[in-house]
This record gives sequence, structure tokens and C-alpha cells, in this order.
Amino acid sequence: MFFGGWFSVYLFYQFFVGMLTLYLLFFPFFLYSFIPCAEYTSDDLPLWGFVGDLRHVINSDNNKHFIYTHTIINVKYNGDQIIHINLIQDSPKSLEVGKLEMTYSVSWISTNITFAQRFDIYLDYPFFEHQSHWFSIFNLFMMVIFLTGLVTMILMRTLRNDYAKYAHEDDDLETQEKDISEESGWKLVHGDVFRHPRNLVLLSAVVGTGAQLVMLVLLVILLAIIRMLYIGRGAIVTTFIVCYALTSFISGYVGGGLYSRSSGESWIKSMVLTASLFPFMCFGIGFILNIIAIFYGSLAAIPFGTMVVVFIIWAFISFPLALLGTVVGRNWSGTPNNPCRVKTIPRPIPDKKWYLTPSVISLMGGLLPFGSIFIETYFLFTSFWNYKVYYVYGFMLLVFLLLIIVTICVTIVGTYFLLNAENYRWQWTSFFSAASTAVYVYLYSIYYYYVKTNMSGFFQTSFYFGYTLMFCLGLGILCGAVGYLGSTLFVRRIYSNIKCD
Repeated sequence: MFFGGWFSVYLFYQFFVGMLTLYLLFFPFFLYSFIPCAEYTSDDLPLWGFVGDLRHVINSDNNKHFIYTHTIINVKYNGDQIIHINLIQDSPKSLEVGKLEMTYSVSWISTNITFAQRFDIYLDYPFFEHQSHWFSIFNLFMMVIFLTGLVTMILMRTLRNDYAKYAHEDDDLETQEKDISEESGWKLVHGDVFRHPRNLVLLSAVVGTGAQLVMLVLLVILLAIIRMLYIGRGAIVTTFIVCYALTSFISGYVGGGLYSRSSGESWIKSMVLTASLFPFMCFGIGFILNIIAIFYGSLAAIPFGTMVVVFIIWAFISFPLALLGTVVGRNWSGTPNNPCRVKTIPRPIPDKKWYLTPSVISLMGGLLPFGSIFIETYFLFTSFWNYKVYYVYGFMLLVFLLLIIVTICVTIVGTYFLLNAENYRWQWTSFFSAASTAVYVYLYSIYYYYVKTNMSGFFQTSFYFGYTLMFCLGLGILCGAVGYLGSTLFVRRIYSNIKCD
């Protein structure tokens, strides 16, 4: 009754917050018009200009395409340094078959703005100071408080009564037999809960990669806060690549230790998969997008030399570090130390109601984590796909830390429900329960594409969904690893205090 009452109150609170958030988020932001434009770069300064326009023809039911044929370039300078560049399009002409004369003019304007302050004009302060941003942080704090309280209540209230039954060593035989006959739930599967999961090689690879991505994101965010990486063009991407290579030791250590603790024998196969799984998935998506860019003759195509450099970084830095981490993980944390002995014959898993099945728990597990990062996802998408510069990395760090807490708590609750349903195959369920957050992010990206952008054509669509898929794959592996590691600590904790046969 205590749990049900507080849970009902929280559901009502989340419904109220959800409605208010949607109003605060979408209604004022209709003022932001996301018109398609061309992006240029000059001296590492981004500038945007419109190539053409679609206008309604007077006294006609048709729309006509116009193209701007004259560009006015205003350059502000301080000494021998460029401070700001602005583009203005003029002289629209109807887009028809034939030749068009394209012209431009440049005006140089002296300014007193220093070189260190030249990026301030690109920072749209009102955009990130909107009240929905602060409201989302408050809502996220409330969600963390509720979920941590829920997990604490499970550990301190529900499990305490179960531990008490095992603590009475002076009970007579009749009382013990009666208690055993009345046992149900998670205690009955203590002989199978530490059974090796299916596809152990793949699980150790994704968990190790996810642990590496957690440290990678934290490191990049901290560097972005210290160094203001948004100023340099491509600085964040370069930082991601270098930091990923340097943190590969973590993936090998976590994946190798997990595989060895589960008595895996093909540790070399596990190591190779851990070191190459995520990089090769990103390479495959990037390779397809690069072919599309080359076919369309776009400057977005990655040069062959850049691809060679990235491969060399992976082959001579990332892969050896992953190998070293695997060896260290197998020797330092690879000894099996399960609190309960695994029985020889697997226990049959009984049929339960539909909402206690692993598939439903996995899908429902990503709802709250996605709700915790929903508004920040909007700002990220707007900054990446529109002409906004993301610079509030302090917000991102706070949201990321709270996301980890929410993911761990939600996965622990889902794992507890699954074990109470006498289903001891919790490993992959805990991973997918957290990783499903990326599924909701990708579904949101579909909504964002059709509602918030004016993209069209195969080239823009493929790049949008291709890079979004790459982002969601990383997010899913990251959240899945966090959920699995949190559930592992929880399972080991609750079974370490009972008497195992």
C-alpha cells in the first residue's frame, strides 16, 4: 500500500509535468523558424546564407522557385584578425533554364571587439535560458529522488523481511520446512541467477564498449567546458576520436573481466570484438554516407587521407590498449566469485503475465531515461541540424550524470520484477531495458525530422538518419552497459545475504 500510494502520486506528478513541459517547450519555440540554408566557414567562423526561396506567385495558384544572385559579404576586423563575417542575399531571380549572372560585394568594417570575444555573437543566450530548460533540470531531480527512494525501499523494506527468514538459525525443522514451502519470487532462483548468459562474447563486448563510452563522454564534456571546443571547427569530433583511442583500455578491462568471470574460453575472440564492434559499426555507416556524398559531389565527403589516419589511430593506439586492458582485466578481476553456486540442471521458467515478460520490461525501461533527457535532446538536435551553437556543456554534464542515475535505478527495478517472476535470465534484459532509451530517441528524431526541419531529398534524409543512427547506437550501448553493471551490483548484493545451497 505504501509503494502503490507513492507511485500513484508520482505518476500524477509526471503527467502534470509532462503536459507543462510540452507547453513550455513547443509553444514558445514555434517562434524559431527552421528555414533551410547553406552553411559556410571562413577562418573557422560559421556563417549561413539562403541559396534560394519558394514564393507564391500573385494572381496564381502556383509557387515559384527563386535564387539569390547577389551576395553581400560584411567582414569585421580588428588589426590583421577577422572578428565576424555576415552574408546577405539580394536580387532574387526566377529559377529558369538559362544562364544566371552571380555577383558578390565585400565591405570591410573595423571593430574594437577582441579576437577572444569573436565567438560571443554566435551564442544565442535566450535560446538556452528558456524556462523549459531549467524546468527540465528540476523535473529530472525529482525523478532521481523518486527512483533512488524506490530502489532504497526495495533494498531496505522488501528485502529486509526476506533476509529475516534466513537469519533464524534456531528455528525448528517444521518451521523451516514451512518457510521453504511458502517461498516464492527471487529467492527460488538463487541456484540459476548467476548462470552464464547467452551470447557471452557479445555481451562482454557491448558492456566493455559501453563502459568506455561513459568515460569518453565524461572526458569530452569536461574538455569542452575547460577548452570551449565549440570555437574550433571539427574540434569536438577530433577530441572524440583521440579520446576514444586513449580510453580503449577501459573497454578491454571491463569486457575481459566480465568474460573471464563467466568462465569464457575464447578470450581472444571477445577482445577482438570488444575493440572493433563500435568503431566498425560507425565506419560502416560513415562509409555508406561517404559514398552517397561522393555520388552527389558534396563537400561533406570525408577525404581518403582522413579515413586512413583514423584507421591508423585505431590500429596502433586503440586496439593495443584494448588488448592490454583485456589481459589486465582477466588477471585482476576475472576470478569467478559468485555468492551462490550455480546448479547443474537449469530451473524451468514459469509463464507469467504479459507485463512481466522480458520484452515488455525492456521496452518500458527506456521511457523514464528518455523522459529525463528529452528536452536536452531537443537542444542537441537543434544545435546540430540548425544554425544554433551548443555551448552549455555544464547543463550537459549535469543531465548526463542524472541520466546515469536514472538508468541504473530503472534497470534495478526492472531486474527485481523479473527475478520476482522467477526468471533468472536477467543479464540481457537489464541491458536492453536501459538500451531501449536509444530507441525512443530515434523515434523522436523521426518526429523532429518531419516537424522541425525542412529537409528533403535522398541526400539530406540519408545523412540525417545515418548520423542519428550512429548517435543512437552509441547511446544505446552506453545506457545498456550502465544498466547491466548497476543490475549486477544489485543482484550480487541481494544474493550475498541469503543462505545458498
